Amino acid sequence: MEDKDLMEKELLIIKGVADLYLHGTIESSTAEVHTAFKDALNETLDIQNKIYTLMAEKGWYKMQNVDQTKIDATKQKFANK
Repeated sequence: MEDKDLMEKELLIIKGVADLYLHGTIESSTAEVHTAFKDALNETLDIQNKIYTLMAEKGWYKMQNVDQTKIDATKQKFANK
């Protein structure tokens, strides 16, 4: 398996973990549990950022540029609601 494929899978897994920690934080019934989940979430987000940065540096995470007119149209659409 290629390094790029491994990094993509790792990024997907860490995003899933972050989602679980986010929901754990939101649904916590005590301050202690909330803090534990929030700390784990923050650590997971740091890991996700490191993986993303490494992939972006290697050109493995491509982003699509959006035309400014589309951005403006979307802003206008939601500003009217």
